[in-house]
Amino acid sequence: MTESYFDWTARLFDRTRIFEKPEALRGIRVLDLSLIIFGPATADYLGELGAEVIRVEMPWTGDVMRIVAPEGFYWKNVSPGFFAQNHSKYHVGIDVHRPEGQALIKQLAAKSDVLIENFRAGTLERKWGIGYRQLREINPRLIYAANTGFGQWGPYVKRASYDALAQAVSGFTAISGFPGRPPLKSGIYIGDYFGACLAALGVLAALHYRDRTGKGQFLEVAQCEALLRAMDWTWIHTGLTGTNRPQTGNRDVSACPSGIYTCRDGFVAVAVMDDGAFAGLCQAMGRADLARDQRFAARADRAVEAQARLLDEVIGDWVRELSRADVEEASRKHGFAAAAVATAKDHYADPHLRARGSVWEMEDPVYGTMVEHGPAPKLSETPARYKWAGKPVGFHNEYVLGRLLGLRPDQLTVLEQQGVIGKWADRRGPKPPDGWDGEGIIG
Repeated sequence: MTESYFDWTARLFDRTRIFEKPEALRGIRVLDLSLIIFGPATADYLGELGAEVIRVEMPWTGDVMRIVAPEGFYWKNVSPGFFAQNHSKYHVGIDVHRPEGQALIKQLAAKSDVLIENFRAGTLERKWGIGYRQLREINPRLIYAANTGFGQWGPYVKRASYDALAQAVSGFTAISGFPGRPPLKSGIYIGDYFGACLAALGVLAALHYRDRTGKGQFLEVAQCEALLRAMDWTWIHTGLTGTNRPQTGNRDVSACPSGIYTCRDGFVAVAVMDDGAFAGLCQAMGRADLARDQRFAARADRAVEAQARLLDEVIGDWVRELSRADVEEASRKHGFAAAAVATAKDHYADPHLRARGSVWEMEDPVYGTMVEHGPAPKLSETPARYKWAGKPVGFHNEYVLGRLLGLRPDQLTVLEQQGVIGKWADRRGPKPPDGWDGEGIIG
């Protein structure tokens, strides 16, 4: 092998060839009946791997995420928060409260491989007759994924849940933050997105099982339990010590010293995993004496609170007059770990993230140039991709209902007049950008 490993991998995952390659889940159809983030993100992860996703929303208004705008900010008449979990989907407006709308859902489910919903447990069965037990009679191969806060059974089954509640119930919040201060929630909707990852994983397992047996199944993920699965040694600590896992702020208890420190142009994370890295950090700081000091001789010694606090002060004093790039360069030279605390602007300009497609820039026929976080898994033969951005409510009504269900234009007109199907209302959130000229409509 004459080609270097890194040249080979760069060629293997060449972004310019993504759309020349097949998609891993091509031929899998997902019916997305979900709301807000937890359910839509589950479908989104499957869609970026090639599944055809049909997103069903209420006509005229659509999903609430279309209007959940941070600080009242809208971009081209829609909340920016809507796009992250709605890539490459076909958007249909169907009123599931009406019997005729429920009939359309049943027809779509009959032609789908996966259905995703995140209503309160039992809602689709009890209120609208489109739950798993009804739909499996129509399509025994259907994989029905129900995402909720607390699951489909158990003492808490009727509780409502949102991301902040899931973080609290899982114990995630309790161990976050600084000692002696109130607990902290994560700044992102980690319960939604991590739960969606596990739900998508469950769907993939169910698809594999169906390939072997021909059988669909009911899959459910509780948001709080998804985060609970990520709590690593929290229970072990309590079981062995009789005390709760403590808050440690920005420190990593397995790496000392470690933390987030203030530079002259922002913040930098520093972590020291072993004695060699500690010696390198001391050399970079011009404090080789610390590496010889018996108070800091081993990781366990450095983790003692008084020593850890002293090292935090020394590192803080050292980085204060340096730039983030200075600290990163010193870390590479001297063998310890450090990285700038990156901002969105840093990501946008990062050549590494752009080269790997983790910053994804595309031209959308409705919204123009868009730059978003790209797909995380990089597959060499079947790469993930975004094909278009989320669309206004009911944008693909004619395409989906005509192509899949064989409804004629006159039939669609009647359904629209009856309020069974519909598109966007003329208000921010559900409607297209001002000045939109009809581009992007699929015939």
